[in-house]
Amino acid sequence: MVVHSAQKGDHMEQAVEAMSTIPFRMYEAWNRGDASGFFADFAEDALSVELEGTVYRNRADMIAAQEALFDTALKGSQLVNGEVVFARIISPGVGVVHSRVGLLMPGESERPSTRFSMQLFVAVWQNERWTVVTLENARMLSLETMQALESLPVA
Repeated sequence: MVVHSAQKGDHMEQAVEAMSTIPFRMYEAWNRGDASGFFADFAEDALSVELEGTVYRNRADMIAAQEALFDTALKGSQLVNGEVVFARIISPGVGVVHSRVGLLMPGESERPSTRFSMQLFVAVWQNERWTVVTLENARMLSLETMQALESLPVA
């Protein structure tokens, strides 16, 4: 999306709105099982840190890993109740987006009670669009759940 405006304030608002659409395009691609589409807004050399700590250092590896998940453990899953909590420009041409989303597994039809995650994106303005250069994906857990997990014996 190209952002044009005559006034500086309008330009900033439109830039933030354009950046805020990235997670929603990702949710739509996930729900189609489209790994390439899921990472369409990412730079070729983007970094991604996943839920369990795996670090991917390029878009191609992210797509390959996501394709494998769509073919196995996450086949038919859907992202639901997605929201952008905040988005802001932090420096000219650099912005951040924080989003949250739930995961429904096949056969589930209600809002997930425990499978929510949050993402922090760093995006840069290049080639007339926002491009994700870094993503951190983290599971949202209650304090009670974290305490319960910490009380489990270490293997």
